[in-house]
Amino acid sequence: MFVKFKFSKQQIDKYFKAAERDLSLADNKETEIKFQFTYNCLLKLTQAVCAHQGLRVKSSSGHHIALLDKCAELLKDKKISAVGQAMRDKRNRDLYDGGMFITLKESETYYKFVKELILRVKKYLSVSQIK
Repeated sequence: MFVKFKFSKQQIDKYFKAAERDLSLADNKETEIKFQFTYNCLLKLTQAVCAHQGLRVKSSSGHHIALLDKCAELLKDKKISAVGQAMRDKRNRDLYDGGMFITLKESETYYKFVKELILRVKKYLSVSQIK
């Protein structure tokens, strides 16, 4: 599912900056907008973490699952995978089952989790670049 790839610092920073942008867009009162941009942010964070380790995911069925799992492994936090899978499931049900309603509580919970994760990833990327 992953291939080795040498990412430049600029490429990794681009993933991270895109995640930050999505998180700022997720700071929205509309629950579905908050949810969608929070989920996008999470995926871009997983890409940044994997890219930092020289891993590029191949686009195929299940590649989002692989990104979530690998990020959870690299950051030693299984909750990343669990929360990400729950978000992915909600997103898929919204897309493929004719839509669903995301509650304010759900969108806020996911947003807070990803907002904390973005700080961890920022530290992870900067600390491990010093090596």
